[in-house]
Amino acid sequence: MAARLKERYQKEVAPAIAKEFGIRNPMAIPRVEKIVINMGMGEAIANAKILDTATDELRAIAGQKPVITKAKKSIASFKLRQGMPIGVMVTLRGDRMYEFLDRLVSIALPRVRDFRGVSPKAFDGRGNYTIGVREQLIFPEIDFNKVDKLRGMNISIVTTARNDEQARSLLKGLGMPFRQ
Repeated sequence: MAARLKERYQKEVAPAIAKEFGIRNPMAIPRVEKIVINMGMGEAIANAKILDTATDELRAIAGQKPVITKAKKSIASFKLRQGMPIGVMVTLRGDRMYEFLDRLVSIALPRVRDFRGVSPKAFDGRGNYTIGVREQLIFPEIDFNKVDKLRGMNISIVTTARNDEQARSLLKGLGMPFRQ
């Protein structure tokens, strides 16, 4: 069974974008390349055990085992040494990516408190979009009773779009609820 959102992209969204921007080559039509979910855990400096619970939560959300990221530089004022574990991240591609994007757009984002839509300005100029999520409880996979602390995460959606206009059109077609 292919992902529901992937089928919708192939049947509706891709032809609509090709028509809107006058793209003739099917390989030039913007598509979602990967989704990177990153949890920066600053408090992991003092307590490395925190990374275990963050890893379990991110595994439940993404359906894939996250990688523990390590510090690239030492920063004395933060008591941080090079190579210390400092966060967890996971990169989703293919069907898993579409499944996650579908869950994010249709289930998780509407569960955010006082949700009025995501910012249409969070593009980076090269067609990539990043959302900051304040708490992991918006995902139904997380058991409310087992959460010890609220943790935020960054969700970066990397597309093959040449510019922000094409990327915005792509994400809007996939159901991303942009603020008016």
